[in-house]
Amino acid sequence: MSMAMMLQGSTAGVFLPLLMLFLIILLILIACKPWRFFTSLSSPSRTLKVGELERPLVLDDASALDQGNELTSNDLEGAYSQNEGLPHSPWTSELVCKQRLPSASPQLNQGDSIVLDVVSDQIEELSAGQTLRCPSLTEPLAEVQNRARQEDQSPNLKCGSCLSLEVISGPSRGLCCSVQSISASRLPLTLGRVSSDLLLKDSEVSGKHAMINWNADKNKWELVDMGSLNGTLLNSQLISHPDSGSRLWGDPVELSNGDIITLGTTSNVHVHVTSKFQSQTPFSVGMASDPMALRRGGKKLAMEDVCYYQWPVPGIPQFGVFGICDGHGGVAAAKSASKMLPEKVASILSDSLVRERVLLQCDASDVLRVAFSQTEADMNNYYEGCAATLLLVWADSDENFFAQCANVGDAACIMNVDGRQIKMTEDHRVSSYSERLRLNETGEPLRDGETRLYGLNLARMLGDKFMKQQDPRFSSEPYISETVHVKQASSAFALLASDGFWDVISLKKAVQLAMQAKQRYSAGGENVAEKVASILLTEAKTLRTEDNTSIVFLDFDRKYRISCKVDS
Repeated sequence: MSMAMMLQGSTAGVFLPLLMLFLIILLILIACKPWRFFTSLSSPSRTLKVGELERPLVLDDASALDQGNELTSNDLEGAYSQNEGLPHSPWTSELVCKQRLPSASPQLNQGDSIVLDVVSDQIEELSAGQTLRCPSLTEPLAEVQNRARQEDQSPNLKCGSCLSLEVISGPSRGLCCSVQSISASRLPLTLGRVSSDLLLKDSEVSGKHAMINWNADKNKWELVDMGSLNGTLLNSQLISHPDSGSRLWGDPVELSNGDIITLGTTSNVHVHVTSKFQSQTPFSVGMASDPMALRRGGKKLAMEDVCYYQWPVPGIPQFGVFGICDGHGGVAAAKSASKMLPEKVASILSDSLVRERVLLQCDASDVLRVAFSQTEADMNNYYEGCAATLLLVWADSDENFFAQCANVGDAACIMNVDGRQIKMTEDHRVSSYSERLRLNETGEPLRDGETRLYGLNLARMLGDKFMKQQDPRFSSEPYISETVHVKQASSAFALLASDGFWDVISLKKAVQLAMQAKQRYSAGGENVAEKVASILLTEAKTLRTEDNTSIVFLDFDRKYRISCKVDS
């Protein structure tokens, strides 16, 4: 009995250590996976037959990978390893290789195989939306890298476009923003209710609702829904993911000038796209605007400001226009004037004799005067009007700039050239001293304390045809400034703003704020003019202006200039 128990105990003592040793070896094998070295040698996913070389290395449609394609996910491991940090979006999913491999060469026979090694050093930097180029089998790697650098430095990639967005309905009506395709630091542009570039105070809009980005391959702006709850419409067509509850991103769709983006049900955003030639100003330009509110947190005012710029004026190289139209009684007159004034200037300057006279005399007074006169004649606004300020800028053959301004109303423009402050406009409010002198000369002087005519505080404006028929003291004759010369080596800027800005900020303070902002952001690679315009707008909001506020800022400093010469 005791002998049997002893044998049983010795057997258990030998078996338990062997079991433990077996389990340890099994765990080591599972952790090391030595079989992968054998299966990888014979895996068909590592080879391509000659007959299959005409297919793309990575398909445009990822779903096709499941339909008999011999390239498995293992083949993409090297190509995507450098891109793991990119956020998942439709633009990152387009990181594909569209260069097809060459067809069978004389050195390869039917049925032969070729092994493709993925070289991670081949692509130095990847960005969302970028397309990978696969080198030809016979093309040296150095030539591929050299060509990629040349493409990155190509001026065509820097032409781009300017996108402006205006909220035309909903709780944030009147809110505007603009961005240029060459402003990489500001892209992509997000639209939403929280921490977005276009911040919409609308409960039906998601925190991150939609995104706009520049597609350099197509030279087009693209809009994508970011998995919003209430969806995104483009010209009344749904562009969100079909499964609205999945919170998946939709597919990118191209944007065109005049499109209407609908976020939720009430917030409509108007899209304005200028051509790539118009956006290539030879100096830095920034725009910012806000309808403001009568009290903090209150309902936004109706937006009646319209700001615009064109460089060059269509068909007229080396000339550009920059302006603000501030409407009253509605926005219709401001929209009409902002469209007509650039067209009139372009039409007048299309005469080569007129253009040559401007360049020779450095004076565009006649051009500006006729443009305002023709605009007034063509406007059909009887019960709406607008203040209008237009800055005409042109360059000579030595790339010196000249600027001349015309205005009616109270939207002002100032310039600062090498520290010298220059007022480019005249105040045409009834209460201003210069305007009261003009009104007195008409033979019908104002009474003491009178600050309005027929309820209007302006005596000069475009439109308001009914008022002008009632009282001949109303006028559309613009004030025209002297021409300001900005030399190549000059440090200069121009600031145009509607009266909502000047109501709370003096000319002197505006110049100080602009110079401080320029100094603060000059070291960065961002568009300094856009930063300055944004800071000035924020300052007006902080000081609680009670009127629509729009700002256009031009920075002529040499370090922000690009050549604007036209090849003859």
